[in-house]
Amino acid sequence: MKKAIKWTAIIGGGLIVLIVAVLLVIPMLVDLQKYKPAIQDQVTKATGRPCSIGGDLRLSLFPWVGLAFSDLHLGNPPGFSEKDLLDVKSFDAKVRLMPLFSKDIQIQRFVLDGVKVVLEKNKQGRGNWEGIGKGPEERVPEPTEKRRKEREPQGSFPIKALTVGEFAIANSSVLFLDHASGTKQELANVNLRLKDVSLDRPIRLALSASMDGKPVSVEGQLGPVGTDPGKGKIPFDLSVKALQEVDLHVKGVFIEPAANKQFDLAFEVSAFSPRKLMSTMGQPFPVATTDPQVLNRVTLTGKVKGNPESVNVADGVLELDESKLDFALKAKDFSRPDLSVDVKVDKINLDRYLPPPSREKGGGDSSKQGEVKTTKKTDYAPLRKLILEGSVQIGSLTAKKAKIENLYLKVAGKNGVFLLDPVTAKLYQGTLATKGSVDVSQDIPKTDVNLHVKGVQAGSLVKDLTGKDFIDGIGDFDTVIGMAGTEPDRIKRSLNGKGELLLRNGAIKGIDLPGMVRNVKAAFGVAKGEERPKTEFSELSVPYTITDGIASTTKTTLASPLVRVLAAGKANLVEETLDFRVEPKFVGTLKGQGDTRERSGITVPVVVTGTFSSPSFQPDLKGLVEKGLKKGLLPKLEQQLQTEPKGQDSQQPVPSNPLKDILKGLKSRQ
Repeated sequence: MKKAIKWTAIIGGGLIVLIVAVLLVIPMLVDLQKYKPAIQDQVTKATGRPCSIGGDLRLSLFPWVGLAFSDLHLGNPPGFSEKDLLDVKSFDAKVRLMPLFSKDIQIQRFVLDGVKVVLEKNKQGRGNWEGIGKGPEERVPEPTEKRRKEREPQGSFPIKALTVGEFAIANSSVLFLDHASGTKQELANVNLRLKDVSLDRPIRLALSASMDGKPVSVEGQLGPVGTDPGKGKIPFDLSVKALQEVDLHVKGVFIEPAANKQFDLAFEVSAFSPRKLMSTMGQPFPVATTDPQVLNRVTLTGKVKGNPESVNVADGVLELDESKLDFALKAKDFSRPDLSVDVKVDKINLDRYLPPPSREKGGGDSSKQGEVKTTKKTDYAPLRKLILEGSVQIGSLTAKKAKIENLYLKVAGKNGVFLLDPVTAKLYQGTLATKGSVDVSQDIPKTDVNLHVKGVQAGSLVKDLTGKDFIDGIGDFDTVIGMAGTEPDRIKRSLNGKGELLLRNGAIKGIDLPGMVRNVKAAFGVAKGEERPKTEFSELSVPYTITDGIASTTKTTLASPLVRVLAAGKANLVEETLDFRVEPKFVGTLKGQGDTRERSGITVPVVVTGTFSSPSFQPDLKGLVEKGLKKGLLPKLEQQLQTEPKGQDSQQPVPSNPLKDILKGLKSRQ
């Protein structure tokens, strides 16, 4: 027995020595350079790209299985400007042989040096990376579900241990060329190193590079991945610094990455300036804003949980310049996005972020004959797929110079129809309540609004919106309106609805209706040094209807201490023109208001024409004369004109009044 064991040990030891000797001698006896053409041909067939290895191949088998080569080139297909898709200056890898038999992988080194990848897209939009490998005709048909399961690896992870001494990719670059758009981007000086690579310890990584000459770095750790990677939890902690502006920290875990692919992480983006970031990248800022100082400070934090089917963002905080936004987001079913969003904003001035007003003057090139203005058709298909439910709360909002407080908006949408109900806010010491809908289920979107405003300081609101001070009072506003389209002109032409504006205890500034209706001479215009005229009223009621962009009223009334006014006419919202006639009714006294003096005179109808920006007020002389002829008021009017006072200097001639000449002509025809 002892002899058998002895001879067995001798034979076994001899075989081992023989195998080791063979493993040591084979690399020295075999000329690998003879096999380079065959290797190059096999790579070419496998990738569909020409392959060449300029340097020598080196092979070792014991105690380390090693492979090294240099100057590898993987070329581009015809039609691309660059010669190669991939260049590798050198490659060196060594794996310990004996532990492989026990599923213990010990890698001494894995080093790639001087890797250059050129991703190129030609003018036709085709990328040089497309079609690598077998062509469509050579691809194996997709296996059935049963065959796919049979091919999936079963059981535990195929290795028991992993140790890597040195893993590095050094002095490398990635260049992206897009000849279709004429853009070029390069990630240069790429250096990646992994330390402490094993299954039972965190793997430390360090990546550095430069993007268009600006530094980018990633540092942190991943793992431990465990002896059964793909199961359990894999923690990670990474810090990303980019372009001397962006500093991102992400920490979390991957949960069952092989099966459920879940993740749970927290992220923090330190304060940075988007404007400086774009400038650092050598790119123009993509958004034009009225205030060039906005978008200069952004910070972002939040927590994210999810998997390939859903994402949940919680405790989100976005600081944008002086504004702070708290937000939460839930998203699922990405093929038909189902979103739930809640946003709270402390304050924001939207006017600062809107595009600057156009400097083009009216009558410019856009008004040339024969010019056809075309707009790109909006694709509403993504909105028709969207399912949305959300709310927005804003403490203080400025939009179009109007100031809104405590805005609350709730929105829900499905199949291209979005409902806003309710929308509430405080507006200039009053309240706003509205609801509406936006329907994009068809090619032409439709919008309906039901608006109620109560107790608003109308003067301050109108002044902020228009920059003009022409009205005052406490206002109520109710309207139901519908519109269609996206272009402003089409929207105006499609406006239809009705409503009423009611102002109390206010004044119309710049117009003296009592003077207009009481005194023809002083009715229109303001002499130098005089106080700006105004018409005070206790109530102004404007009921109206809108039909195809034309607003009309037949019963607008104004109750003033001196006059009662009935107005009727139209406002063309498309052309922004006015056509109104104001019919006054004179009030004899101000009894009960400390004034008992009799008021007398001829009331003069007023015609309001012109544009929204430049209205014109003129006496309706034709209507006045016709009314006077019917009621015998011409002598009284003539007497009033004849008794008009002169100036303080009695020697100063009184300017001629054209109305006198008109009256004389009318009398001669009687």
